[in-house]
Amino acid sequence: MVVGLRFADCELDLERFELRRGGVAVALEPRAMQLLIELVEHRDKVVSKAQLLDAVWGDRFVSESALTSQIKALRRAVGDTGREQAIIKTVHGRGYMLIVPVAESEPPTGGSSLDAVRANPVIAVLPFASLSPDPDRAHVAEGLTSDVITALSKHRWLQVLSRTTTSGLGQASDAVRRLHAELGVDYIVEGTVRIDGDRLRVTSSLTDAATGLGRWTERYDRRIEDLFDVLDEVTDIIAAAIEPEVGLAERNRVTREPRADLRAWDLYHLGISHFYRFTAEDNLEAQELLSRARALDPGFADAHAWWAYAVVLGMTYWDTEPDPDTLDEALAATRTAVLADEQNAVFHMLRGRVQLARRDYAAALKENERAIELNPSFAAAFCGMGDSLCYEGRYDEAITQFARSVELGDHDPQRWAFLSYGALALLFAGRNDEAVEWADRAAAMPNCQYWTTAHKVVALARSGRAEECPEAVAGLLERCPGFSVTHARRKLFYLKRPEQLEMYLDGLRSAGVPEA
Repeated sequence: MVVGLRFADCELDLERFELRRGGVAVALEPRAMQLLIELVEHRDKVVSKAQLLDAVWGDRFVSESALTSQIKALRRAVGDTGREQAIIKTVHGRGYMLIVPVAESEPPTGGSSLDAVRANPVIAVLPFASLSPDPDRAHVAEGLTSDVITALSKHRWLQVLSRTTTSGLGQASDAVRRLHAELGVDYIVEGTVRIDGDRLRVTSSLTDAATGLGRWTERYDRRIEDLFDVLDEVTDIIAAAIEPEVGLAERNRVTREPRADLRAWDLYHLGISHFYRFTAEDNLEAQELLSRARALDPGFADAHAWWAYAVVLGMTYWDTEPDPDTLDEALAATRTAVLADEQNAVFHMLRGRVQLARRDYAAALKENERAIELNPSFAAAFCGMGDSLCYEGRYDEAITQFARSVELGDHDPQRWAFLSYGALALLFAGRNDEAVEWADRAAAMPNCQYWTTAHKVVALARSGRAEECPEAVAGLLERCPGFSVTHARRKLFYLKRPEQLEMYLDGLRSAGVPEA
């Protein structure tokens, strides 16, 4: 197995997933890196465009322009151009070819080639088994398998094997072991489909391929009215559940490993781990770790985007002061991320978060709409849509989006926030009793923050439930000892409609919250 490659004045370190030119690390987007590896592995041969698209994008539907764009970036990184083609040659009508000599080095120990070159976790979706008594229904399981692969592939940080890669292993007793050992698979999705009369039952599970231990399992029972609509719904829910479960597993893995000589990928996941603890101290630690990841690998788009979100969340909840210059830097960071991968729904959603903080609601709405186009099961983007619409005063539309985010986000670590922001929209819409209900649902979830209690306080005051306000205010001050009307005014910097801000502050005053 090749782990080190040298060509021209470049060195490709497969273990670190790093390209160096003249001894200096070169920022390279992951897909361009995967293209380089594919060209190196097939050096002196023409690699067709179809083969490159399949190897790098798998089942995702992308145009050849995406491939052309990545080849252009790759040529720039290795010191080549489309005019010179001294390293990467275009074979018109066929594909591309690496035409320079390559020197190899072998690893000291064994392992799969995929382990050496990847950073992102690899997922295999085994064919769903059909348990339907009618053999003519077997195609439903096949279709669901393809749909789940497609839905998971829309989460750009995951590497999802194509159906052709896994189709022969579906019934093998040692499928989990072989996928892990031979293809470097980290997580395996399996399931069953049964249609009996007008009832559909789908089971799905997620397994850690390294240990064989199950990480998640669920069963879905639906009455069939329109089969395709029901399957679309189940597909969205499965994909929305699996992605955060894999994210949690990756964060737990990194936090258990030694902290010495951390790479950008490790710093990133450590930062995300602190981010999701939702405390003032952890937010600052997340900002620091993500900032270090950005500095260590300037081409690491995820680190740029999540650093920006950590900063915005720090401004909204904790100790980061709202500052125009910092917001400008956060917006620039998300722009870097989106330029690196325009097809990444997460980057568009996070850019929308920064734009909300800048009170550019129309731009935020467009970013979240784009995120949902790219990934229809992305719960956080529906929440972002809800916020954008809410702050523009379009409350009924906003509440619909929040309801969708809550439905899809059952396993999302920010589900409390979906409910909390939804409570704010209900509050602005004058649906105060519903706002209290949503706030209570959010408060029952781990890591829920003090703004949820503040929303409840205002909703109680505005609904005439004055007798409940003292207890709610006491709970708010316990959660956030420094909370006051002045504090709320400073932290609600992202509201630009005066009537929304003043209504909220008046509600706090009516409930008995201190002025300063």
